[in-house]
Amino acid sequence: MNPFFPRESLQEHVYAAMTTSPVTALLGPRQSGKTWIARTLRVPQENYFDLEDDVSLVRLEGGAQSVLDRLTGVVVIDEIQRRPHLFMSLRVLADRPEQKARFLILGSASPSLLKESSESLAGRITFIDMAGFHIGELPEDEIDLGWERLWTVGGFPRAYLQPDAQLSYRWRMDYLRALAERDLRELAETKLTSDQLRRLLLVIAHHHGQAWNHTSVAATLGITSKTVHRHMELLKAAFVIREMTPYHANVSKRLRKAPRYYYRDTGLLHALLGLKDFTSVMSHPALGASWEGFCIEQIIRLFELDETRCYCYSVQSGTEMDMVVDTPTGMIGFEFKAGATPGRTRSMVESIQDLGLTKVYVIYPGDRRYSLDEKIEVVPLKMLTSIEGLQ
Repeated sequence: MNPFFPRESLQEHVYAAMTTSPVTALLGPRQSGKTWIARTLRVPQENYFDLEDDVSLVRLEGGAQSVLDRLTGVVVIDEIQRRPHLFMSLRVLADRPEQKARFLILGSASPSLLKESSESLAGRITFIDMAGFHIGELPEDEIDLGWERLWTVGGFPRAYLQPDAQLSYRWRMDYLRALAERDLRELAETKLTSDQLRRLLLVIAHHHGQAWNHTSVAATLGITSKTVHRHMELLKAAFVIREMTPYHANVSKRLRKAPRYYYRDTGLLHALLGLKDFTSVMSHPALGASWEGFCIEQIIRLFELDETRCYCYSVQSGTEMDMVVDTPTGMIGFEFKAGATPGRTRSMVESIQDLGLTKVYVIYPGDRRYSLDEKIEVVPLKMLTSIEGLQ
C-alpha cells in the first residue's frame, strides 16, 4: 500500500481496542486493507495465522486452542470467517486469569453473519468496521483531485492506487467476478449460479439509490422474492451494499416505505455500468444516483455515524430528503446534488417542516460554500470535515 495513506485514525482505533478487549475484530470487504493494518503491528511470524494459507491451517489442525494458548503478545487470525469454530477456543483463551495474549481477528463478514462470534465472545470482543479509503484519509494536498478519483474508481487500495484508469477498471471487474464466483459462496450457501449472482449485482447497479422492490427484481431474474431478500442480506453482511431504510415520521402524509440500496464502493458500481473514467461518469444517466451513494458513504464513514440512525425520507406527494441523520441535538438533513450551482427546492423546505430538521446540508462537487437560508447550506464535498453537528 502507498505509504502516503497511513490510515492513522483507523490504526489508532485498532490499537485502543486491543488495550481494552482480549479480542478485537477488524471486519470489512476483501482487499480493503485489513491485512495491511495487521502487518503494521509487526507481530512475530509464529503469531500470524492466515486461514487461506495451508501452513497456518496445518498448525491449527487437531488442537487450535493448545497452539494459541502457548503464544504471547499480539496474535492475528486472518480470514476468520473460514473457521468460525475458532470462536469457542477464543472464548476460553479470553477468559484466562492471566492475559498472555491479545487477539486480533480479521474477517470479510459482518457480526450478523458471524453469529457465533457475538454469542460466544459477548463482552470479550470489540468490533471495528472498515472499508477502502475515504475522503478523510486523502492527503490534504491531494483532496482537490483525489476526491474525483475516489468517486470514479472507488476506495479499494488496489483500485485507487493503480497507475491508470484502465488497470483500475480491470482490477474491479476481476474483483466482481471473484465476488460472484467464490467470495459469496464462502460466506453462505447459495443455490444461485455464478451467472445469476452476476446478474443480481448488475440489477442492483441499475437500481442504485432507487426505491427497491424484492418482488419486481425477483421477476426480472426469474427467482423468488425470498431468494432476492436473502442475497441482499448476504451482500450487506459482506460489506458490498448499504441499505438506507425509510424514516417513518409521525406526519400526516403518505410515506414511501421501500428501502434504497447503494453500492458502498462507487468504483464497483461504475465497473458494473461500464464507466471507466471521470468523464464517462459525468455523462451517464446514473450520475445523480452515483453521487448520492458516494456522498452517503463518505459522510457515514468520515463522521463514524451509527448507520441505524441514518435514513432516507420520501412521501407519495414527491417530497424527499436523500439522507436524514438522527443526532442527539436534532435531525439533520442531507441533499446531494451533482450540479454546479444547487439551489433551494420546495422538497427541502417541506422536509424541514415535516421533520423539524435543525439543518440541511446540500453537498455538491463545487468549490464555494454558501447559504441558501438560515437552515440550508451548500457545502463542497471536499469541505465535509467542516460540517457541524455530527461529531
